[in-house]
Amino acid sequence: MIAYLVLVHRYPAQFKRMFKSIYDPANHYLIHVDKNSGPELEADIRRFLRGFPNSAILKGHRALWGGYSLVDAELRGMAQLLEMGADWEFFINLSGQDYPLKSQDEIATFLKRNRGKEFIKVLDQRKARPETMKRIGRYVIEFEKRIVRTPFPRSFMAGVSPYIGNQWMIVSRRFCEFVCHDPQAKRYKAFYRNTFIADEGFFQTVMMNTTAHGEIVSDDLRMIDWVPDGDIKLRPRTFIAEDAPDLLASHCLFARKFDATVDDEILDMIDDRLRADEPPMPLPLRPRIPVPVHLSVPVAQAAFLAS
Repeated sequence: MIAYLVLVHRYPAQFKRMFKSIYDPANHYLIHVDKNSGPELEADIRRFLRGFPNSAILKGHRALWGGYSLVDAELRGMAQLLEMGADWEFFINLSGQDYPLKSQDEIATFLKRNRGKEFIKVLDQRKARPETMKRIGRYVIEFEKRIVRTPFPRSFMAGVSPYIGNQWMIVSRRFCEFVCHDPQAKRYKAFYRNTFIADEGFFQTVMMNTTAHGEIVSDDLRMIDWVPDGDIKLRPRTFIAEDAPDLLASHCLFARKFDATVDDEILDMIDDRLRADEPPMPLPLRPRIPVPVHLSVPVAQAAFLAS
């Protein structure tokens, strides 16, 4: 039914707790452990996953914030999940510091009711976030542990409109097959390989400029509280127990981020909700984006993103 890709770089105990909360024998699970985190973390997670036959480890590469390496991990993950099984319909990516707000039964029910839809934040980059155009307007080189943003300008792809959002998504198997294997996707990969923070625009731009996808809903179904953080501008605030009422009332399927070393009580409270024997909560949708791809999104909707 669902194919999960989870990106992990620390906190193995918290990852294991989250994994158990999203586990269902009917799904497929693929875990990428950042090579920067060292072999001990990967070995620990490999031992843990031995008890879950429908899970696997994606070969770990170095994943650098701001680099194309994050897009590469997503693409390699999608491709391996496509090989792992032909029975899943939806791809969901998570980090090790995410947590579900709904049970797997509720999530599966929601997705079945919304077959043919792609849940991903989408903004017209030129109109809604023009200050980020420099990310794709300058040539960027990613080395193993650092990114060099050169002063050399470059033109955007001819006949293509740039879009932006964030890296989180719930998308169809059809789109995964296209973006991984269709020759039309190669030019997008080649261009975005030398851009800054490619993971916040690559998938949106491919989807909005091609036709191999379902109806686009500009909602990734994640609850994230973006707060200022120096030069990065915005970062996801760590949720604590006081946030429980908002989290448990949210229409979102997942939230981020959590840190059990800061507050694990909030995870206990969510687990209590997930274990509760109650009927699924209604999950309202936010406004949908029609295709074709020309959007006009107010700048205010972009406040959740880091520039």
